Amino acid sequence: MAKIVPGRRTADLRDRDGVVVFLIGIRINRLWRVRAWLPVFIAMPRMIVELARDPSRGLLARPRAYISGRTILLVQYWNSFEDLERYARDPEANHLPAWRAFNRRVRDNGSVGIFHETYRLAVGDIETFYGNMPVFGLAATTALAPITPEQQTAASRIGARRDDQAPVDPY
Repeated sequence: MAKIVPGRRTADLRDRDGVVVFLIGIRINRLWRVRAWLPVFIAMPRMIVELARDPSRGLLARPRAYISGRTILLVQYWNSFEDLERYARDPEANHLPAWRAFNRRVRDNGSVGIFHETYRLAVGDIETFYGNMPVFGLAATTALAPITPEQQTAASRIGARRDDQAPVDPY
């Protein structure tokens, strides 16, 4: 079981200019078309292992996977968009051959869908809070810092209102 970090914390992003949040996943549209979707499903773990073995590629922490019905979503944090794009286009890496194979095999038959969303965020546009949680999310890419008296609300942590007061007593 993951170790719980007690108290109220935030991700310490002081040493960063920003971060790229990359959501990527698949949706199995036709369960019976296993030969169409299984290669897509199998390709992702190979890429994650490859990225974990070489941190210089820019993936900041092991991605988290979420499953909802027929959809599998991975949340990834990258050092920069340039690192993400460089990996996606690298002919020596696992992604480009998998991308080409997908386009040849299933792009028009509808048996499996793929998606991604990319968010490039400056540190001033990021707010995090973790209360009595194991290291999770963006905090897994950096250190956790205790919430200070000046950081009691989301608005104060993101810099929207410096002297904002919480409507409830913090724990």
